This record gives sequence, structure tokens and C-alpha cells, in this order.
Amino acid sequence: MRGVHVVMAVRNVSAGLAAKEAIAAKIPGARVDVLELDLSSMASVRRFASEFQSLNLPLNILINNAGVMTRHCKLSRDGLELHFATNHIGHFLLTNLLLENMKSSCRDGGVEGRIVNLTSSAHFMTYPEGICFDKIHDPSGLNDFIAYGQSKLANILHCNELSRILKEEGVNISANAVHPGVVTTNLFRNRTIVSVLLNSIGRIICRSVEQGAATTCYVAMHPQIKGISGKYFANCNIGSPSSQASDPELAKKLWQFSLQTMSS
Repeated sequence: MRGVHVVMAVRNVSAGLAAKEAIAAKIPGARVDVLELDLSSMASVRRFASEFQSLNLPLNILINNAGVMTRHCKLSRDGLELHFATNHIGHFLLTNLLLENMKSSCRDGGVEGRIVNLTSSAHFMTYPEGICFDKIHDPSGLNDFIAYGQSKLANILHCNELSRILKEEGVNISANAVHPGVVTTNLFRNRTIVSVLLNSIGRIICRSVEQGAATTCYVAMHPQIKGISGKYFANCNIGSPSSQASDPELAKKLWQFSLQTMSS
């Protein structure tokens, strides 16, 4: 509706094309492209980044929106715990691969770039040390809810360290984390009991997709957010994350671990 050219990065291309058609039906003239991306696979992330660059489009806004919640902690095809691989490493690698495009788009267009990571209030639910780095390659004994929580904590820490680096470099790109609330999406499709509960009482306690997207769109587009970076947003306001999410040393440790992981 704001005239932004949107490139949808989707795991299910047929579902993405259906969404594109639905958008076009509601908003004639909407510019929407669909590209395949499976964030649990680093090879898929690299392939997507290459395909996006071949479009020769500027990149002003990057919304890292994907999320997975599984019943059991298992390994991705890259040998990483699946929540961590999809919810954090995939986004971390994607952001790194697209960052030079964002920097040049920012310089050439004179417009602030914005990176938005979707996190969750579940980031409060993790281990005392925040992230169990020794469990990323061997998730045996790792609780699935805790695994999801630490991946969401990683989303905030990623934003914080990225924001610090961009400020240090003097680059006009912000990086913020957003908690959308409990939204009636298919995130809980692998959690049967949770899914049943949300389907039965979800209309009362949950947000619609449109309501859930409100804070994301606000942080990505609103003029009031200009110059604000390294923050945690909820309900279209700056919120208070956990003490672990505000730990600069943990953010640096995660950054180095992520760099090593995507290079291995």
C-alpha cells in the first residue's frame, strides 16, 4: 500500500505465488516478486542472495520474519539445531550477504536503511547463560521450548551487535527487534496441543496476522523510528527485553560464533 517493491522470500513457492495474487487483487499495481528461500539451509540462503542480487534492485528494508517451532530438537541439513539454524543462522547469513547492497542503496538514495528481526517474548525462556553454544551441534537433551527461546534471544542479540557495528562504521542503517505478539499463524502446526488451544480460544487471546504485522510495519516504515537502532519493540513501542538480551558480551560471543558457523 505504501508503494514499496516487495520481494517475498518463501520456502513454499506455490503458497508465495498465491499470496502474491491475493495482494495484486487487493492492491492493483502492487510490485511483488517471489523467490524461493529455505532459511534452515545455508546453501539455499546463498542461492537466494545470488538470485536477489541478479535482480539489480536496491535494498532499503530487510525484514527477517521466518520462524520455526518443532516438537523435537533435531539437526538441520547443515548439522545445526533446527530452531537455531532457521531462526538465527539463516537470518544472520542472509543479512550479511545483503548488507553491501543495503549500504550502497543507503548511500545512493540518501534514505535510511532498516533491518527488522522478528523475535518473541519467548526469549525470556532460556538457560541462565542465555545460549548453550555447546548444544548447537548436538541438541540431545535440549528442551524444544528452550531451543526456540534461545533462537529468539539470538534474534535480539544479532540486532544489538549489528546496530553497534553499523553505528561504529557511520552507516545510516538501523537494526531493531520486534515482538509481534501471539499471532494466529501456522507457527504452532507441529505443536498439536498448543495448536488446538489456539484454534479454540485464539480469537480471544491472539492477534490477527494484520495486527501481528503492525509493529513490524511501524518499525520498518514509520518516520518516527528514524535514527532509532538496537532497540526491542512490542505493541508499536520500545519495550524492555530480558537482561540476557541486553548483554553486549553475549552479543559479541554470538556474533563470532555465527561468523564461524556460516564459514564452516
